[in-house]
Amino acid sequence: MKVKDVMKPNPVLFYPGMTIKEATRIFLEKSIDGAPVVNEHNQLMGLFTKSHIYRALCEGRDINSPIEEVMTLEILSGHPDEEIEVKLTPTVGRFPVIDDNEEVVGMITRTDLARTFFDRLQIVSVELEAILNSTHNLIVSVDEKAEVHVFNQAAQRGLGFTAEEVRGKHINDFFPTSRLPEVMQTGEAELLEKIDLHGKFYISNRTPIFNEGKIVGAVAVLQDIDEFEKLSQELRTVKELNRELDAIIESSFDGLYITDGQGMTLRLNKAFEMISGVVGSEFLGKYTDKIESEGIVSESVSSLVLKKREPVTIIQQTKAGRTSLATGTPIFDQKGNIFRVVCNIRDITELNNLKQRLEQMQGLSQHYEHQLRTMRMQYTNTDMVINSPKMKELLDTATRLARVDSTVLITGESGTGKELIAEVIHNNSGRSSGPFLKVNCGAIPDNLLESELFGYESGAFTGAKKGGKPGYFEVSDGGTIFLDEIGDLPYNLQVKLLRFLQGKEITRIGGTESFQVDVRVLAATNRNILQMVHERKFRADLYYRLNVVPLHVPPLRERKEDIPGLVSHFVHMFNKKYHISKRINPEVLRVFMQYDWPGNVRELENLIERMVVVVSGDIIEVSDLPSFGAITETKGSSSAAILVTGMVPLQEAVESVEKQLIERVYAQYRTTREMAAELKVNASTIVRKAAKYGIS
Repeated sequence: MKVKDVMKPNPVLFYPGMTIKEATRIFLEKSIDGAPVVNEHNQLMGLFTKSHIYRALCEGRDINSPIEEVMTLEILSGHPDEEIEVKLTPTVGRFPVIDDNEEVVGMITRTDLARTFFDRLQIVSVELEAILNSTHNLIVSVDEKAEVHVFNQAAQRGLGFTAEEVRGKHINDFFPTSRLPEVMQTGEAELLEKIDLHGKFYISNRTPIFNEGKIVGAVAVLQDIDEFEKLSQELRTVKELNRELDAIIESSFDGLYITDGQGMTLRLNKAFEMISGVVGSEFLGKYTDKIESEGIVSESVSSLVLKKREPVTIIQQTKAGRTSLATGTPIFDQKGNIFRVVCNIRDITELNNLKQRLEQMQGLSQHYEHQLRTMRMQYTNTDMVINSPKMKELLDTATRLARVDSTVLITGESGTGKELIAEVIHNNSGRSSGPFLKVNCGAIPDNLLESELFGYESGAFTGAKKGGKPGYFEVSDGGTIFLDEIGDLPYNLQVKLLRFLQGKEITRIGGTESFQVDVRVLAATNRNILQMVHERKFRADLYYRLNVVPLHVPPLRERKEDIPGLVSHFVHMFNKKYHISKRINPEVLRVFMQYDWPGNVRELENLIERMVVVVSGDIIEVSDLPSFGAITETKGSSSAAILVTGMVPLQEAVESVEKQLIERVYAQYRTTREMAAELKVNASTIVRKAAKYGIS
């Protein structure tokens, strides 16, 4: 309690020049017996009381004398914010209260102090009685005469007497077995002893009461033994539950790790020790950030839970080199604070290994499936013969593109087979059952191309059919349209094609309504479209809209591995067409392999047809080849020359030539015996070398 809570504010103030007579009159009027004396600034100078009046009269002083002659100068004062307990002394009659400016702001008298003493005593007494009566245990105390002094409500309920009945009576009159008189005599406490009070057993703590070293009484605190038995049973139950919980935690295959609300480790099980690779005692008492910094785990899920205040699941790498799936769950108390974090740790190392093996098997399965699809496509499409790595890669890409509806721009020189690639994409797509329409943009006159592509309505122009005519895009609905030689498309039609590609809507010539057409567009050209864009002969926006997925068909000179297969295919095709049986001398193939074929596959096909038809004998010889171009230059050579254009390590050069020979002989012959005979080695050498370079 503060001084300001007890003082009387704005007290009567005296000044040094005031007479004793004037002070006496004020005492009578205000019914006070003392007042502080202050200067003109209300700062304390002294204290004047009735005692000073009595002393002045006894000394024979004139009552008109100033009070400063008799007032007390050395006085006790207080500050409003001081504790009143500091000022409570029996010898203090009154004291003024001054603030930080030393001005008098209040007055405390002996009456105020007495009232404060009494109030404090009352408060302590009430508090003590409330505490005693609120205590669950039975409390009985006696004074030095062994007469009952304290008998709380719990004692009244438990022992069957009221406080009024026993208070002031000797303890033995009611409870002869209490032993409180004996405790006072011996001065020694008797703790946790079993006693019988009126046929009921209690656990008792009896202790003597000392005051200034003298025994002035004794007190007994009693606990109903039935409650002890109940607590004991509950304790046994809790211990049993703890044993069961320990057994459950230790028998868990998953690791269990528990921290408190600050991240300190409380407990863990053996499975966690095995997964983490550490001894459990190293964890207990440690905080999660310390465990993480020591590298025991790559990342602490408990720390994340404490930060996010929600369940968290992560992948951990442990000190033992294991991979685990860690899930942390927060447990909240009634105030919403996290007081536990329970983490479940599952070792997924083996599971990851199985997953990887499964993914490998699935990858192999997809790879083999793709190879089978490619082989099936190769053998079912009699117009396509592929042996070179470049064409195999191109065919693989085309097969994958067939699964989506993206626009594809196929580029390459004339005669390389761009149309066949377009057929591959269509035949392996979800539109294979729909129409596949081929349009050569360079073969249709410019004035007719728009009507052919987009169609026209009746009466759209002179000569238009009655009822109109659907265009190629409309006819291809549900399928694929192949726009060959797209580079020859007139500039004015490029805008309309672009609009169609963006919205898949067409409007017939002479029509007013547009309608949707579901068709995939494949385009091809042998021209440099990008160069045409720079020269403003082809729209850039149309180029980028067509060139969503570019495919380039390499010329025959860059994939000569395909020549033997193509020659065999064309000979067989024309033999069947013309009902004859012609064969090719291997020397002819050697000449073909050295020629650059500017006309690509189309030139080779035309040459084979010409020789099959023109040559009179059954075997086409080198001498039957036409006498022009590079073919003529290669007729006289009996062996292939190797051209060295730079310096490389000899071993690399040997392996490079060896690989090319193996690839070429694999492309030309079907059996290893034939291959070995051509290269003049053993068949086992062919097999070994092919395995070395991954040739099949």
